[in-house]
Amino acid sequence: MNLKTPVSSRILETDESSNVRRRIARSGIGSLILLSVLAVEPALAQESVICEAEGLPEMISGFFQITTGIGLIGLIVVWQADSLAEVFTTTTEQKKDLKAHKRTALRSTVILVVLGPLYTVVGSTMGLPLAGCVDFVPW
Repeated sequence: MNLKTPVSSRILETDESSNVRRRIARSGIGSLILLSVLAVEPALAQESVICEAEGLPEMISGFFQITTGIGLIGLIVVWQADSLAEVFTTTTEQKKDLKAHKRTALRSTVILVVLGPLYTVVGSTMGLPLAGCVDFVPW
């Protein structure tokens, strides 16, 4: 763009380039939606295969229960290790870091424990086939 050109023509050039960007964005979004529809349809057909497979839903449920159990044990280990380390730290900065680490571990475990039942409830409400045949509640 030349600085000697009048302001009105520079504004016109900017409007044209923004219109081109909008058209490209619209075509990209349209392509993404079309690709999503075409890619999701085979995936939805495969989910019923998971439910119909012999022993697979029980295996997925058992894996989720083991993962949740290991996560709870991990929280206990991290909490106890951080509590022990707090006893031997002398600076307040280290104690703050340890307390922040304990909070992060607790937050991660809460998410891990709540995620399965939440998926089960929301998935059955939305009619997702995987939520109907796999038990994601760890207890």
